[in-house]
Amino acid sequence: MHIHILGVCGTFMGGIALIAKQAGHRVTGCDANVYPPMSTQLQDQGIELIQGYGADQVALRPDLWVIGNVVSRGNPLMEALLDRGEVHVSGPQWLAENVLNSKWVLAVAGTHGKTTTASMLAWILEDAGANPGFLIGGVPENFGVSARVTESRFFVIEADEYDTAFFDKRSKFIHYRPRTLILNNLEFDHADIFADLAAIETQFHHLIRTIPRTGLILANAREKSIERVLTRGCWTPVERFGNPQGWQIADVCGSAFTVDFEGQRQGVVRWPLVGEHNRMNALAAIAAARHAGVPPKQAIDSLSSFRNVRRRLEVRGTQGGVTVYDDFAHHPTAIATTIAGLREKAGSARILAVLEPRSNTMKLGVMKGELAGSLAEADFVFCYSAELGWDAHSALASLGPRAVCEDDLGALVAAVAAQARSGDNILVMSNGAFGGIHQRLLTALAKAA
Repeated sequence: MHIHILGVCGTFMGGIALIAKQAGHRVTGCDANVYPPMSTQLQDQGIELIQGYGADQVALRPDLWVIGNVVSRGNPLMEALLDRGEVHVSGPQWLAENVLNSKWVLAVAGTHGKTTTASMLAWILEDAGANPGFLIGGVPENFGVSARVTESRFFVIEADEYDTAFFDKRSKFIHYRPRTLILNNLEFDHADIFADLAAIETQFHHLIRTIPRTGLILANAREKSIERVLTRGCWTPVERFGNPQGWQIADVCGSAFTVDFEGQRQGVVRWPLVGEHNRMNALAAIAAARHAGVPPKQAIDSLSSFRNVRRRLEVRGTQGGVTVYDDFAHHPTAIATTIAGLREKAGSARILAVLEPRSNTMKLGVMKGELAGSLAEADFVFCYSAELGWDAHSALASLGPRAVCEDDLGALVAAVAAQARSGDNILVMSNGAFGGIHQRLLTALAKAA
């Protein structure tokens, strides 16, 4: 079968493309923004990419069109498909009907940490010999790809609450029917489609309604929003992580920490990752793996060889004693958490935070009041303020001279390079390509050295 995917370079739809290709289909795709790492990953797998959504693509005559949620009415190719009555489905629907219907699905949901936690869980299962399939919104270093399909009965998926498609406004995760569900956290996000936190909580409760009574929900005990969702009705056993009655982080020593379950010592995780958020992610992954039959001690041992995910405090290079990191953080909570994690690693060394407020929620300015506070622990802040519908200078005014806002990317790079000195850490945060700023910074630092 020939499948053509609209919006193929999104992390989810790119994963669909990889799975369809591995399943033996001919896969092509198109997108308005083709950039690494997803474009590189797809091309390496022999998937032909077309730039843009030209209506002339109808001449490809695929057997099925799979539509990503980036596509809306008015898209020229989509309008042509509708006019012609072409058969089309959403990515989640295709995945559910062709892959997940025969699997034990382990889903990771929440505002933050989905990608990292799903990657940890997939690696634990892999290291235990379970050979899981997975679809993750990033590229786990242990696997080198964001998605795969296998003969294993286990499938790990990052379960996103964003809507499915322009013709299916349910959250994507409603299609997945997991048996094991992690609820990491829950905050207001996606202001372009949700009115408030209560609306998102409703979607999470719809997800809980799909979990069988023989399944298991792993819930973050520190999140009041998750407790509110559970009290609306739950028909599945629940284990909590982050409190003494369930899964608990005990002694923390450097990057190592101890795991307890119901007061019983399970083992010590020794790994290179930093930050309380990663320790909580690990608890959730260990607990979920236990439900799938992996003993906690074995899961703990597996995490010692976990290599994180690309774009999660990923070192992109060092020049003149300055280290440049790349991170996907784009929500105020994720920004603060990422800075805290790097601070744990860097100690008293300076952190220069470089931010592109690129997500739909950030562009709308819904969380501009929280932005300065989320960046407060950085020594200097550089914000790319082009194409924002709000004044970044005013939003960051409380940071005083530590904050610089630039509408021109070249000027922003020059400002960061001028401030940087040996021993500094430049932390770049964006959910997009950010104009290739990482290499531009490294080049500017090399010239200044």
